[in-house]
Amino acid sequence: MQDAVDRSSPKGKRDYAILLLAARLGLRTSDVCGLKFREIDWEHNRISIIQEKTGEPLDLPLLPEVGEAVIDYIKYGRPVSVLPYIFLNVNSPYDRLNRSTLHSIVCQYMRRAGITFEKERHHGPHALRHSLAALLLEKKTPLPVISEVLGHRNTESTRYYLRIDINSMKQCMLDVPSVDPHFYGKGGEADV
Repeated sequence: MQDAVDRSSPKGKRDYAILLLAARLGLRTSDVCGLKFREIDWEHNRISIIQEKTGEPLDLPLLPEVGEAVIDYIKYGRPVSVLPYIFLNVNSPYDRLNRSTLHSIVCQYMRRAGITFEKERHHGPHALRHSLAALLLEKKTPLPVISEVLGHRNTESTRYYLRIDINSMKQCMLDVPSVDPHFYGKGGEADV
């Protein structure tokens, strides 16, 4: 999906950084919109926030690809502003990005990338959290680690994201033994 972003414009630089924060780190929409300069520790490659939804602290590694995208946006795409928020509207007034705009941004790139979704299914930024959780599970990441990455207080919240893991379920399947034809009686009918 990130390949659908034209990173030559300020909007593209912003949108690419946003997509990476959601897809690679699993940040919620509200936390991406509220991300402040002081919450990124460039020296130690960490992002440390207080999650808006839970009020709990979340400390994540600043992956090189994500950090480079954020720097590219700050240096070459972000409008000049004294606001403490990293992500701003592209057009004046250059205010903090809001949740509905971020949702529209992600949906736009999903469509461009040819990603479709059912109406009832999560889509937009939340779908990126689900995808990250599924990817981590596929890589055999322990459930408590996935919970920590997603900023969940306990693993029960994370289980919702991991309801369907077909590959793991296949590993648990048992072979069904053959049934002796005489078990049901003559000709496959039960003896009466």
